[in-house]
Amino acid sequence: MNIISFFSGCGGLDLGFKKAGFNIIWSNDNAESVWKTFEKNFPETYLCKNSIKKIGLLDIPDNIIGIIGGPPCQSWSVAGRGRGLKDKRGLLFFDFINIIEQKQPHFFVAENVEGLLSKRNEGAFSLIKSYFERAGYNVKPILLNASEYGVPQNRKRVFFVGYRYDVPMKFEAPKPLNSNLLTVRNAIFDLRESAIPSLSKNQTNGLGCIIPNHEYWQGSQSYIFMSRNRVLNWDDPSFTIQASGRQVSIHPQAPPMVKIGKDLRIFVQGQEHLYRRLSVRECARIQTFPDDFIFEYEALDTGYKMIGNSVPVNLSTELAKVIFNDFRNFVQ
Repeated sequence: MNIISFFSGCGGLDLGFKKAGFNIIWSNDNAESVWKTFEKNFPETYLCKNSIKKIGLLDIPDNIIGIIGGPPCQSWSVAGRGRGLKDKRGLLFFDFINIIEQKQPHFFVAENVEGLLSKRNEGAFSLIKSYFERAGYNVKPILLNASEYGVPQNRKRVFFVGYRYDVPMKFEAPKPLNSNLLTVRNAIFDLRESAIPSLSKNQTNGLGCIIPNHEYWQGSQSYIFMSRNRVLNWDDPSFTIQASGRQVSIHPQAPPMVKIGKDLRIFVQGQEHLYRRLSVRECARIQTFPDDFIFEYEALDTGYKMIGNSVPVNLSTELAKVIFNDFRNFVQ
């Protein structure tokens, strides 16, 4: 079953659908920073590098059953400025919907941040849902926490899943895998002694890494970063992986940060050498990318951004399995 993707990034959502059995025959992202990584890991998929606003309908394949994608989330993020539909990036959602309306695939999936469900975005949420329905789809918005789907990370994301009105099935959210959550230990314990620091100005070591991409960003921490404990616990799921080297969590080898004020913490004196950030590969592991998925970048921050903006692969896979099973006998 052939599908296409928009806002593909480095391919977390795509990889999950591929693992579930779909063929990703065409994808799109206009961010040059992700092109080498996507093409390296999806050599069989054509990557369109234009903005979604510049893509003609004739440029998009017709022999597809579904369209998937994650329109930019910064407009809806609780941590962002909350500009929503006033932000040009927020309006890209409607370009995505327009293509779905014109192409009429059997299903679509649109992923975004939990902040889209916040009170300040409730108008935009309702508008987006109504546009999907107007395009010809029964739409089910769901909120999933990656930690319940084989991902060692607390990460909540919204998915709009739509089945075309003439499809006789009803989409049902994937059931959580089990009550035993995966932990940071499950994901990265074997990597604890092999990480290396970045080169000057946080440039990559390239082939100098013992394990591909197992290098970490260096530099000072912001006041906001020091306002909370950022040290992971070996035996808990990770905090949400951030799309920034400066903001990425601290490796669990370090002791918890010490609170000295309402919004201020410090590193334990004499143990400062233990407070290193997670490496790019450790972040990828926590996002459940396999080790043979190689990230191409010069600046480490580009690697962190690609991974932090991705849908965790295992979460994507569990969602995709439900859809694949719904359509495997419906479409030949």
